[in-house]
Amino acid sequence: MSIQAMSLSGRKKEVSNKKMTFVESLYLWTILKGMMITISHLFTRKVTIKYPEEVRERSVVYRGQHSLKRDEQGRENCTACGLCALSCPAEAITMTAAERLPSEKHLYREEKYAKVYEINMLRCIFCGLCEEACPKDAVYLTESKVLVPSMYDREDFIFGKDKLVMPLTQAMKNAQLNNAN
Repeated sequence: MSIQAMSLSGRKKEVSNKKMTFVESLYLWTILKGMMITISHLFTRKVTIKYPEEVRERSVVYRGQHSLKRDEQGRENCTACGLCALSCPAEAITMTAAERLPSEKHLYREEKYAKVYEINMLRCIFCGLCEEACPKDAVYLTESKVLVPSMYDREDFIFGKDKLVMPLTQAMKNAQLNNAN
């Protein structure tokens, strides 16, 4: 007796309700197959690395910790348009926009800026869609080997502007490199 079953892919699969024999009910052949797989893994090369001494080489398309860029004058690039938050599939980015005051002209490029910019790193899937959606090239995932540090409290994984904005010294170094090229 057989029953037609539908799989998730839409292809039909033949299912059998055949009664098992006594030998099959002992599961001896199944246990032996499992033991052969286990024994074969004993003689393969180990994947584990000794972390502090050895560092695994990362891919060229590796995406590290988020960062908010500054321009060559040290002003923040982010204009709080919200496209990064809209493109984030994990909804990890939240921001609040504010109007720039005349006294803050040296801090922000545009009239509007992100007063609050937070990324919940526990929700982030490091897809890079926020980086691609940003029209001002403000958000980027570092290409360096900077990892998101490990912490013990959930609140510590919500990165605000204090952790995300590029340090001013690094922005000036980048500007000097761009001017030299």
